[in-house]
Amino acid sequence: MPKLSAVELEELITQGFPDLRDDAWRIEDVRDHYVRVRMPFHRSNLRPGGTISGPALMELADVAMYAAVLAMLGPVVMAVTTSLNINFMRKPEPGDIIGECRLLKLGNRLAVGEVTMHADGDDALVAHAAVTYSIPPKEQRPA
Repeated sequence: MPKLSAVELEELITQGFPDLRDDAWRIEDVRDHYVRVRMPFHRSNLRPGGTISGPALMELADVAMYAAVLAMLGPVVMAVTTSLNINFMRKPEPGDIIGECRLLKLGNRLAVGEVTMHADGDDALVAHAAVTYSIPPKEQRPA
């Protein structure tokens, strides 16, 4: 069962990354080993050609994985990305992008997950990411 709600996750991540835009993303759903994150459309996410940029999709994948790890472990803010491999599958038109993270493994030291991304209202994948996080040892986590 998740230890943190969507609201608690948003507050925790916002505190840890105060320079992120307030409207950069929203956590919409938190379940056991699953998080759904919305990246609302913003012009700063566009690349030349009018499509959502790769870096914006990578940020969405990383935020979704971080939120999924924190949801299951609690406020282990020093969990860090060790690997993020992304495949861009089609060009998303300007609009909201949905990222759905499923944790495939949640161990003592590593978490492995996948993030599928699609345009809101369209189930066709625009990107797929495989993400691994390093989890700090239990003695370095908050009580």
